[in-house]
Amino acid sequence: MAFLTHGLPPCVVLAVCFALFSLVAVAEGGFKGFGKFNVVHDHNQGAVFEELWFTQKLDHFNGADSRVWKQRYFVNEAFYKPGGPVFLMIGGEGPANPAWMKEGTWLTYAEKLGALCFMLEHRFYGKSHPTADLSTDNLRLLSSRQALADLAHFRTVMGETRGLANRKWVAFGGSYPGSLAAWFRLKYPHLVHASVATSAPVFATVNFPEYLEVVWRSLASENADCPVLVKKASDTLAERLKDPKTFENITKDFNLCSTLQIQSEMDSAYFLEMLAGNFMDVVQYNQDNRGFEGVLGTNITIKVLCGVMSDTSLGDPYTRYAAVARLMMDTFSVKCLDTSFNNYIRDMTNTSWDGPAAGAGRQWVYQTCSEFGFYQSTDSPNQPFTGFPLGYQVKQCASFYNISAEEVAEAVAQTNEYYGGYDIRSSRIVFPNGSIDPWHALGITQDITAELPAVFIKGTAHCANMYPAGSEDLPQLSEARDHIFLLLQQWLKH
Repeated sequence: MAFLTHGLPPCVVLAVCFALFSLVAVAEGGFKGFGKFNVVHDHNQGAVFEELWFTQKLDHFNGADSRVWKQRYFVNEAFYKPGGPVFLMIGGEGPANPAWMKEGTWLTYAEKLGALCFMLEHRFYGKSHPTADLSTDNLRLLSSRQALADLAHFRTVMGETRGLANRKWVAFGGSYPGSLAAWFRLKYPHLVHASVATSAPVFATVNFPEYLEVVWRSLASENADCPVLVKKASDTLAERLKDPKTFENITKDFNLCSTLQIQSEMDSAYFLEMLAGNFMDVVQYNQDNRGFEGVLGTNITIKVLCGVMSDTSLGDPYTRYAAVARLMMDTFSVKCLDTSFNNYIRDMTNTSWDGPAAGAGRQWVYQTCSEFGFYQSTDSPNQPFTGFPLGYQVKQCASFYNISAEEVAEAVAQTNEYYGGYDIRSSRIVFPNGSIDPWHALGITQDITAELPAVFIKGTAHCANMYPAGSEDLPQLSEARDHIFLLLQQWLKH
């Protein structure tokens, strides 16, 4: 499922942006491939920024509920000049990573504009635990609307206590937090002056087969044969999964932890999605400068994967597909693959904060079931994988949270009704997106108005403009960063 730990999603995967490494503002709910085994830890990266705690309301929409909890945040005052703006980096579906207080494009802007910088961790992620556990009842307090109200209350109190009430506040976020940045400006225009909503999937949809269509195009941009070879391999594997006589060989080929057992379509879908997830994650974050976050696997690019898939010396496409899996296992130090869907259900229904999916998986998938959908299914013929249709994704909502397919569809419709989907009516929000990033299919890629501009960056992936500049950055990426700065400079004058 969108274990954007994907897509989502800052940049957020969403197994869905949002995938998950220890970012902050970059979605972490979504890694679908083997990266998810490595992303739910709260790495401090040796950061020197002190953890601070804000007394937050538990339920902003029930005046009779006076309960509070402690929400983690960070502050960087190094660039602040009296009278300067206030930058607020919005946390997403994973732990807030203090590395973002030391590096990232937003700090370059902060230095030039004399901004004070805050980063607020999202409720229910990282160390921001509003409730005693992750029971489905408690997860009802996890939503984008509660998160926006958290941001509003934080901004109001910080404005009052730090003398920043009359400063111009600018929200930043990527992937799911990018959507939050846009919606914060949309819903609380009196509190936030402008927003940079990077790689933001603003349109909720239950079925998101377009994600894998973009994966096909992104692989083909490297080598036209690459997605064709991936499709042949995926089709071959799916066919072999129908014959128990092949299970022993498949177990060896993909270094599974125990002999493969396929007792239902959910079992095969889980295995096929896991392997496809490696390509999905690499495409989503292709050549992003994420090393500063302590993320592994940044050296594995589309070029590397297509190189393996095109290497005839390895054998047929199926054998090359297995070679990709082993390469990714080595990269993430995964000794063997646990392909048991039953084990996955066990982990995802563990409600303890110490549970194996408490880093983000249980929470983010709940948000997809209760708000967004974003299910990256194989329902389109124009994509390279097979075997994990929408039904497989939606059934997990019922298994994990007792949310039916009809309730998922209704929740997604409500989300678009509340936020407007693509039809955003606001001002001073910029929407950067990358053409390689599959999430751009749900984002704003053309100007809505002069006050709601899009910045569509050819050849870049998820949240690329947010990461520190690198010597090998495409010129259009550098130009995009500069253009966003000029917009901020202009908007802060008004």
